[in-house]
Amino acid sequence: MAAFRKSGNTASPDRSSAAPPGACKPDVATTIDEVRGRVALHRRRHEGAVGLVPTMGSFHEGHLSLMRAARAETEFVAVSIFVNPAQFGAVEDFDSYPRDTGGDLALAAGEGVDLFFITDSGEMYPAGHESTISTGSVAEGLCGQARPGHFSGVATVVAKLLNIVGPDSVFLGQKDAQQVAVIRRMVKDLDFDVEIRVCPTVREPGGLAMSSRNAYLSPEEKDQARALYLALREAREQVAAGETGAARIRRQMRRAIAANYLVELEYAKIVDPETMQPVQEITGEVLAAVAAKVGPARLIDNMILSP
Repeated sequence: MAAFRKSGNTASPDRSSAAPPGACKPDVATTIDEVRGRVALHRRRHEGAVGLVPTMGSFHEGHLSLMRAARAETEFVAVSIFVNPAQFGAVEDFDSYPRDTGGDLALAAGEGVDLFFITDSGEMYPAGHESTISTGSVAEGLCGQARPGHFSGVATVVAKLLNIVGPDSVFLGQKDAQQVAVIRRMVKDLDFDVEIRVCPTVREPGGLAMSSRNAYLSPEEKDQARALYLALREAREQVAAGETGAARIRRQMRRAIAANYLVELEYAKIVDPETMQPVQEITGEVLAAVAAKVGPARLIDNMILSP
């Protein structure tokens, strides 16, 4: 079995899901062999469920909420931190994407994480790596239209993480609804034996969905970015009141967002929450999804609408 590093000075004791968060310091692994060895050790000792929270770091309350959900539902929590170059386009913010591994570990110290997998492109995509996941129609609209290749990069790295960690459950955020749909489809089509748990979007005061990219925003930009949430909330209220025309809802969302001069709308759409295909008449649960450029940040948000 491969060795693994400890973030504390003594070995971590065995811990069940009943242990209080922060009861012991997590292990930190930087290689695939270290992760597999640590998870194998847990399974030999406990036979308990393993949860995975895949992230690109730069933690905020949304990430921490996923860790808490994993802690509550599984016995062993693994969190990956990897800024995945395969999901960034040529003109996107890979080089400037926020990175603060020390701050991330400090922020997550009390969340009961057992293992952090903190790695880089050399480990995840070694020389000669060529295979990728081809995503289908679920990845073509919404963000897929503006970011070609993005979801192939997401699906490829998630598939690798599922194979590396072998979790029983993977914990994802509702804010990335299309990403969730892509991963659901991949898991189903390729027969991964894992449960997908989707946790609610965590919002800042005023409603702006928490995102690592919010750090790019000035106070005025952040204030105007709230328009994304406000437009979604109004759409939800209209559908709850009986509105069934998706086109009318889309127009309302666009008008509400356009009133904010610092917000450059990319899309405001009503889609099926599983297939991400456009919906014309709202007869059941649908997803309202928006994306916009605010200053240097590209922001997304969504909300489930139920008639």
